[in-house]
Amino acid sequence: MSIVLLIGSIAFLLLLIAVVRLNAFVALIITALTVGILRGMPFAKLIESIQKGIGSTMGSLVMIIGFGVMLGSLLADSGAAQQISSSLIRIFGAKRAKWALVITSFTVGLAMFYNAGFVILIPLVFSVAAATELPLVYLGIAMASGLSVTHGYLPPHPGPTAIAVLFKADMGKTLVYGIPIAIVAILISGVLFPEFLKKIVANPPQGLVDVKNLPENELPSFPLSMTIALSPVLLMAAATIGEFALPKESFTLQILKFVGDASISMLISFGLAVVFLGILRGRKMVDITEKTAASITATTMILMIVAAGGAFKQVLQDSGIGNDIAAIFKDLPLSPLVLAWLIATIIRITIGSATVAGLTAAGIIQPLMNDPSVAATISPELMVLSVGAGSLMCSHVNDTGFWMFKEYFGLSLKDTFKTWTIMETIVGIVGLIGVVILDWIV
Repeated sequence: MSIVLLIGSIAFLLLLIAVVRLNAFVALIITALTVGILRGMPFAKLIESIQKGIGSTMGSLVMIIGFGVMLGSLLADSGAAQQISSSLIRIFGAKRAKWALVITSFTVGLAMFYNAGFVILIPLVFSVAAATELPLVYLGIAMASGLSVTHGYLPPHPGPTAIAVLFKADMGKTLVYGIPIAIVAILISGVLFPEFLKKIVANPPQGLVDVKNLPENELPSFPLSMTIALSPVLLMAAATIGEFALPKESFTLQILKFVGDASISMLISFGLAVVFLGILRGRKMVDITEKTAASITATTMILMIVAAGGAFKQVLQDSGIGNDIAAIFKDLPLSPLVLAWLIATIIRITIGSATVAGLTAAGIIQPLMNDPSVAATISPELMVLSVGAGSLMCSHVNDTGFWMFKEYFGLSLKDTFKTWTIMETIVGIVGLIGVVILDWIV
């Protein structure tokens, strides 16, 4: 009965989002209520479960998401993102501009949400294409791959961060394990794969993209821009390395763990950006505040969807469905890592949203991770990466990223499937392979 109710709830969620066209936040809350009622949960307990799911999920995310989007806003507004891209193009040369865009998107993507990063970097893609006469789609896939990988795999993005919270995974270790996998995924999807796309012609709408850039003399330096963009990752990685290299009672380790906490590292990085990309470059604090406040507005719906995903997860858990499903899955001849990836993939295909797919899959698989025999053998950090990889698989017409790529480059549906969808699928498959290999090693 539990498996039928779970499948039915996912189908119902898909119906609300894809057919009725309800907002994902509303659809997730309605689905959570429906599951609780059909499972026979007392109304008071059901409401309490939803509130608990929202609270436990958002408690660890608000600071990370808030400071992350404000940091991304400053990177874009100050010209730091433009400086990173243009400097790398000079380093690699026009013929290898694809490498510059891959590295730029990966670097910027670490501190910026996918949609924001896409909109910010698209003008650079068009500028580079005009300067080098390289195909737009060829360069566009290179840029999109870096953003997509960081969006699906790595904290401090909402999906991976929320999943890490659910699995009680260490953020720093998730980054340390995830970055090598991410690099391989980007090399295949963003460097090798575009070589097969040179004959696909883009037909972007006239006037859609403004290719104007800031003058060179108004840009921050490349070392400063790169340091600020990478600072959250560097702080979290330092804390993780410290855990391996320093005694547990070391005061230095305690400091590293404090500054390497995902929330604190984002706060420190945002502070560095305010000072070095803002105040010291002559910008008034009131202007910086207004700009970053405007960027926060764009995260409201992201936060609400993530919160609703947490509510759905909690109802699955408190109603006992999660434990029933875990008992079934436990007897299947599949590694929990592969199982988590497969569940996330199925939900991604049916629902579209990578964040919703990741959170829903994490809620289903979480009770399995509570089993001592499983928890003793499976790294929660690798489980985060497995779910994240599955949540990127097979993007198609129910995913906003699919339509953004299609419309910005003016592609047909067929060509969007041949470019964007295959790129996302490559990223998801490479992620699974990387996780399985790391599981053997660690």
